[in-house]
Amino acid sequence: MAHKNKENYSPYKARNASKMAKTSHEDLKGKHKKPDQIFNAQEANDRMLDIFRNHDFKCSHEERMQLARFYELLMKNQENRNFTRLLNLRDVAIKHFIDCMILTELTELKFPLIDVGTGPGFPGIPLKIRFPKEKILLGEGVQKRVEFLKEVREDLKLENLDIIGRNINEHFVYPVNGVITRAVEDITNTLRNTMSCLQEGGEVYFMKGPGVDPEIEAAVKNMSEFFELKADIKYDLPKTENHRRLVIFKKIKNAPLPEEEDNDILLNDSF
Repeated sequence: MAHKNKENYSPYKARNASKMAKTSHEDLKGKHKKPDQIFNAQEANDRMLDIFRNHDFKCSHEERMQLARFYELLMKNQENRNFTRLLNLRDVAIKHFIDCMILTELTELKFPLIDVGTGPGFPGIPLKIRFPKEKILLGEGVQKRVEFLKEVREDLKLENLDIIGRNINEHFVYPVNGVITRAVEDITNTLRNTMSCLQEGGEVYFMKGPGVDPEIEAAVKNMSEFFELKADIKYDLPKTENHRRLVIFKKIKNAPLPEEEDNDILLNDSF
């Protein structure tokens, strides 16, 4: 469970354990600039198990195998596409995988769920790995990221996953019950851009940092006719000092849809 505690790092039982221990602080701060060499999926799985145990995070064997392969695909494409500044397995496991999947311990997500501005697949791909049977959509307007997401979907054999190759705005009206985003766009703009696709009673989940109060205040002031603030959950990534906020808005009223000829109902840009 997410909680506040000081780091209690134990080096992995791997080939270069002393080096891993020596660089642990640099790893967590994202200063280690080279991807880890993963020789096979089982080794990656074992190392990720150690990481998750050290940070009190539960993850099944099947989930770890898919996350390990996702990490390999990220690193394979990193040099040409520069998807993330975090490169070694420990950083990615904590600040991407745990960061995305820990939400399932904090709230009950609603599906179908669209991840707006997913980038290389955060939080959408880890959530899809956790909920393989649920409908998830990934919205992304940058073509090189769209191509990568298609590669990940095929390689990991992820079903019931739609990739929307465009930016999500008020003309996207495909019905969903949940919206999630880790993107930097402010809360008010995201609520406006997803107002047409989110059904009444649906929820928008914002993965934010500790300084999000001005965004919350602006959204409550400007969007109160259609949305209400349901929850503001403050938490830390387990055994780190990485502070997070999960802000949840609930849609309480439908807004008039834009002109019909401009709307995208059939996922024309999906793959």
